Amino acid sequence: MNVVVAILVVLFGLAFGSFLNVCISRLPQHESIVAPRSRCPGCRTPIAAFDNIPLLSFALLGGRCRSCGVRIPWRYPLVELATAVLFLLSFLQFGWTLQALGIAVLCFLLLGLAAMDAETLLLPDAFTLPGIGLGILYSAAICEGVWSQKIRCAAISLGWALAAAGAILAIRGLYWLIRRREGMGMGDAKLFAMIAAWLGPANSLLAFFLAVVGAALYGLVWLRPGRGRPGRDSDSPARVPLGYFLCAAALFAAFAGEPVIRWYMGFFR
Repeated sequence: MNVVVAILVVLFGLAFGSFLNVCISRLPQHESIVAPRSRCPGCRTPIAAFDNIPLLSFALLGGRCRSCGVRIPWRYPLVELATAVLFLLSFLQFGWTLQALGIAVLCFLLLGLAAMDAETLLLPDAFTLPGIGLGILYSAAICEGVWSQKIRCAAISLGWALAAAGAILAIRGLYWLIRRREGMGMGDAKLFAMIAAWLGPANSLLAFFLAVVGAALYGLVWLRPGRGRPGRDSDSPARVPLGYFLCAAALFAAFAGEPVIRWYMGFFR
C-alpha cells in the first residue's frame, strides 16, 4: 500500500468515525442518526461544518464547544482515531481484498457497540441485527467456489450465529436459576451471534474466553463489593459491560486470532 492510498484509507476512517460518534450518541436514546444535524449536547446549538472536521476541529477548539464552552468528551476524537487506525490495519493486513473490506465493516460495528455498552450498558439492535446479516453475507462472499458452495457457507455462518446466541442464553438461564436475577442481557446474545457469524467458531470461542477473563479482572479490580458502576446508585448491584469486552476481544481475534489458536493447538500435537 503506497502512501497516497494509506492517507485515503485514513481519511475514510476518520469520516466514518465521525459518523460512528453520531450513532453512539443517538442510537441508545432511540434518536434518528439522520436528523437533526449534529449539535452541542450542552447548549443544543447546531455544529457548523467547519467545527465538525474529524480530529482537527477538536484540536482547534481546544476540546470545547464554540458557543457555550462546554467540554467535548474525549470519546469523540478517540473513536475517530480508532476507526481510522482499524481501517488502515484491515487493509495493511489483508490487502486490497473483500476480506479487508469486510473486516473494516466489522471493526466499525464492534467499535460502536463497545462504546455504547461502556457508556450506557446497551447494545442496540440497530447494530447487532444488521451485523448478523452482514456477517452471513460476508461469509458467503469470501467463500470460494460456485453459488451452491457460497450458500452452504452462509448456512454454516447462520448456524454458528444461532449456536452462539443459544450458548449465551443458556448461561443467562442458568445464572437466573442460581441467583434469581439477570446476568447476561439479550444484547450480549445478539452480539455474540454477530461475532460468530463473522469470525466462525474458533475465533469466536477465543473472543469469548478473552472477554470473560477481561470482564472478571475488571470486576475484581475496578468494582468494589456492593457498589454499582461509577456514577450510579451505590446500592445497585455492580454490573460489568460484558459487551465491551466481547467487542475488544473480537477485534483482537479478527486480526490475531488464527496465530494464537495455532500456538495453543500446538500444545496438543
